[in-house]
Amino acid sequence: MLKVKTPKYGRVKRELEKREPKLVELAKKTLILQGTKTSNVLNTVLSEIYHLKRDNAIRYTRKNDSIRPFESGGETSLEFFSLKTDCSIFVYGSTSKKRPDNLVIGRTYDHHIYDLIEVGVENFKRMDSFTYDKKLAPQAGSKPFIVFSGEAFESVDELKHLKEVLLELLRGEVVDNLNLAGLGRVYVCTAISSNRVFLTHCAMRLKKSGTIVPRIELVEIGPSMDFVVRRHRLPNESLKKEAMKTAKDKLHKKIKNVSKDALQGKLGKIYVPDQKVGEMALPNKAKGVKRERREAKMKNSNNERASKKQKEDS
Repeated sequence: MLKVKTPKYGRVKRELEKREPKLVELAKKTLILQGTKTSNVLNTVLSEIYHLKRDNAIRYTRKNDSIRPFESGGETSLEFFSLKTDCSIFVYGSTSKKRPDNLVIGRTYDHHIYDLIEVGVENFKRMDSFTYDKKLAPQAGSKPFIVFSGEAFESVDELKHLKEVLLELLRGEVVDNLNLAGLGRVYVCTAISSNRVFLTHCAMRLKKSGTIVPRIELVEIGPSMDFVVRRHRLPNESLKKEAMKTAKDKLHKKIKNVSKDALQGKLGKIYVPDQKVGEMALPNKAKGVKRERREAKMKNSNNERASKKQKEDS
């Protein structure tokens, strides 16, 4: 039998509880690392991806020669780093003569490789090359809009897969309610062809339109680049079925005398017992009753005085 070790210290126990599966998952962390050979362009791409996801990202700058995605045995180190850092998305950069400026973006499930997509970076423009009003710079922690433009995102399998991965990479934490004042930037992904996607990062400028809804202008603030899809690997059906499992919703306890209507909303029935008014004891006597008794008392006292005087006279 395998020996199960329990944590001895509270700090270790709390850290393990953070990594346990949850009904509502927290924001997914991104692991950014590089291979043995990288170009200046690729190093800048990885740095700016880390800058955009600074709150939920971990960057490794050391060269990793044991990581070889899409090859058998070359994904063990990726799974180890995923387990060590508790990251479910990774971006791996490398360059070679056959595949220059190569990015591999992948997701993990239970710290095992779930899917992979490989893209080449072309026509890269860094943030410093754009001139704009610094007041438009998005604030840290702001939620972005993500726009996918082009029919190829719905018809081409490679771009469908790229859309899913980019959405997981860029959107951050999933929230139910959102303050519109915190929306200040947009990621625009445009499908140029069946294997090429243009990605750019823009800031939002709100202007008067004469109505309640303001007019929105996009100001490009960078970075921008072209992604050329090279290889991709979808998850197998058994792993996908396991990853898509969700917890069943708890059955709500039925509340008595409460019903819901599509038009009137929530309706309730109130039980009022039969009130026997005739048998109820009045807590306070009416003023009219008190006055009658007062007058009767005064009349009785006058009669008594009159009878006493008659006895004395007699």
